[in-house]
Amino acid sequence: MEFDDSVMIPRAHAEKGAEHKQRMTLHCQQCSAVWGDSFSICGEVRSMDSIVCLRVTNDVVISDVLESGHGGELAGCIYSALKCRGCCCAVGKVIHSAPWRLASVRSMFLLHKANTSCYMLNHSSMVTASSLTFDLKPLGESMNKKTTWMRGLSRKPL
Repeated sequence: MEFDDSVMIPRAHAEKGAEHKQRMTLHCQQCSAVWGDSFSICGEVRSMDSIVCLRVTNDVVISDVLESGHGGELAGCIYSALKCRGCCCAVGKVIHSAPWRLASVRSMFLLHKANTSCYMLNHSSMVTASSLTFDLKPLGESMNKKTTWMRGLSRKPL
């Protein structure tokens, strides 16, 4: 996904995204309920201090109440709050309707980094999500590498 004029941050250099290659699970900082994993993470919104996820576990409850943002980053948005099933703390938001600047995160789960801990599987350690970055490489760059690789395969004799 390319992110022109969007709130999502593209990754410019490979070394910046090295943290995302580490496999991790996302947890509630209060009760340690599991909210998701690194396979569902698709970036972050720095201005909202949130991790963007495609899916979450059943320990994240979506409120039935639709809220309207009147100021700040959520001005002009309709969203639902997310709560932890284990301790009922605020987890984040799901934006249902938004202006163009937030269109790239519509219908995705925005988890507050301040309330999230990450269990790093490679290191067997728990760290705060606020200490990590979740920037991803733009899709165009990945597609160019795959295309080059496929061309190389097609030139090899069987």
